[in-house]
Amino acid sequence: MRSLIFNIAFWTLSAVFAIICYIAAWLPGRRPLMTMIIAYGKATRLCMHWIGGIPVEVRGQPPVGEPVIIAAKHQAYADGPLMVALAGDLNFVIGNGIEKFPLVDRIVKCAGATMVDAQGHTRAQGALQQAVKQIADDHRPLLIYPEGGMAAVGVTRRYRKGVYLLYAELERSVVPVATNLGLRWPEEEWEKHPGPAVIEFLDPIPPGLPREIFMQRLQNVVETRTRELEEEGQS
Repeated sequence: MRSLIFNIAFWTLSAVFAIICYIAAWLPGRRPLMTMIIAYGKATRLCMHWIGGIPVEVRGQPPVGEPVIIAAKHQAYADGPLMVALAGDLNFVIGNGIEKFPLVDRIVKCAGATMVDAQGHTRAQGALQQAVKQIADDHRPLLIYPEGGMAAVGVTRRYRKGVYLLYAELERSVVPVATNLGLRWPEEEWEKHPGPAVIEFLDPIPPGLPREIFMQRLQNVVETRTRELEEEGQS
């Protein structure tokens, strides 16, 4: 019953904010839209805590306003809204699967998102490389999910090369992020499981590493810590 109530509340909340954000997306500048997106993230966190019984603990320091790349584990729909709630106004790389939600396509475009297809390739040839040029002068954090989509608890998907392209071309530090939110909100499942969840910001990886070393280091630190958080959440 609690999952039912939570899902009704969450998707109602999402629908209301989608309409508000869609309207804000037609206003001049990005500030009105990003203000509402951040408000949606904070409202999602409150809904999870007080209705879903899923309090979210944040460990480490969210890089608010810092020109870094946030490379995060993705286990639930709430990951994106929660990251915006924690890191504030940011750029983000997002899969085009989000387009299945009404109104969202214009919202993410107006928010400055870089859209990529489900296989991790850019929608148009060279789009990600072109985005790098635009991002270079933008000093907000940049969010990317290196696996290209959600992964179930205990599962590691292939880390895609897009994260290295951004890391190498922008010459920015990468902040890895681990989580165990999938224990409470399993991928796309309807049923939720009350209990604490953790989002942990890990030590930054400095710029300048060769591709193989960087990719191995990023995957190892995110997946190792995620497994530890999953074990902690199951104990």
